[in-house]
Amino acid sequence: MSAGEPGVHKSRVAKASPRYADDSSSPGLAARKAAAKLLAVVIDAATPLDGLTDNDNGHPQYRALDMRDRSLVRAILTTALRFRVTIGNLLARRLERPLPPNATALGHVLHVAAAQILFLDIPDSAAVDLAVTHAKADPRTARFSGLVNGVLRSLVRAKDAELGPMLEATLDAPAWFADRLVAAYGDERARRIMAAHRVEAPVDFTVKSDPALWAERLGGIVLPTGTVRVEKLAGNVVDLPGFAEGEWWVQDAAASLPARLFGDIAGKRVADLCAAPGGKTAQLVLAGAEVTAIDVSKNRLVRLGRNLERLGLEAKLAQADVQTFEPDVLFDAVLLDAPCSSTGTVRRHPDVPWTKSPADVDKLAALQADMLAAAVKLVRPGGRIVFSNCSLDPLEGENLLAAFLATAKGVVIDPIGPGEFAGLDAFLTDAGTLRTTPADLDLGSPAISGLDGFFAARLLTID
Repeated sequence: MSAGEPGVHKSRVAKASPRYADDSSSPGLAARKAAAKLLAVVIDAATPLDGLTDNDNGHPQYRALDMRDRSLVRAILTTALRFRVTIGNLLARRLERPLPPNATALGHVLHVAAAQILFLDIPDSAAVDLAVTHAKADPRTARFSGLVNGVLRSLVRAKDAELGPMLEATLDAPAWFADRLVAAYGDERARRIMAAHRVEAPVDFTVKSDPALWAERLGGIVLPTGTVRVEKLAGNVVDLPGFAEGEWWVQDAAASLPARLFGDIAGKRVADLCAAPGGKTAQLVLAGAEVTAIDVSKNRLVRLGRNLERLGLEAKLAQADVQTFEPDVLFDAVLLDAPCSSTGTVRRHPDVPWTKSPADVDKLAALQADMLAAAVKLVRPGGRIVFSNCSLDPLEGENLLAAFLATAKGVVIDPIGPGEFAGLDAFLTDAGTLRTTPADLDLGSPAISGLDGFFAARLLTID
């Protein structure tokens, strides 16, 4: 990716922040401190970013900020994570020797400042000065304040000459993640996937009807699959036309595909396992099925119920563990969108490669295999199961399916064929399964192209 491509252009974020009681002499310092603290929790403790930046239950240091500074913190963090390797390489060039292992706090201060200098529309002088002030205020980094000043001022002077070539030469992913992508997809496609991860994902909407009308009202386009896509929202989702009336819900185009693989399900009894937050449940209900939405989490099920209520749709809700759930009558079809490593959602969640590990993938793949075995038992003979997840790793997709079918009894693959519905064919594999990646669906501009990484397979139960 060159310096002229999307993902390198500077984003516009807040340039100033209100004063805080503990940082009254340096406006904006509280936001930078919060960004460095949260970056530390993500990187050092493998904590997902979404929970830390939840407006109601997030990290206390984040919740102490006003909404404008919260937006700034999120922009800094997502940028620092998207370009973590590039930033680290450019900083390393300015250090005579690597930072000592116990200087992690210093590293986070430098990364937060470098993300602003290299990628965000914040004055370089402000980014440097606040980083130096931050370093001086922390006993762990106070003696390095001069180093912070020198390194960052050097970065400011060199960024125009060095950023583009560094982006071309760098894979912005931890080694384990990059290696697995290359092994699964080959070098060229893996590089395109990782380049897509540098670009913020567009926002997709599944609409009840008339995609063309809602594309016009929302300021977007209609994808070949019928999803409405908007490059960037102008305001909050809840304030957009059609939200209060329940005319649509936010759902990545790839995530909308598995529920459509059942074909005509009008009047059929369908179970949606691991159903929250309910996008696929809504699709199944809208298609005319009698849906039972199952989730192990009571809170997530409550959220699902509220989402369905807004959409004016009804389903039976059941709090249960998929592996022990026993229906009174077997279902005609079951959708299992299983818990996974979420490596297909890095465009939306750039913390994922830094908070997950190969051990996590192994553990989740084993869980998915157990859940798939349980799902098969919930379907009548001749019924269908759709298994899906938002992982890019074949261990959770293609490899899992092959191993499962090699030993499973009473179930066979039901190949997905070309022409089943509009926009599907480009994502079909030779094995009759579905695979999407962020490198797919090229619409001419990275900012409007791509999909979440998804795998889906359709199975058929037999006597």
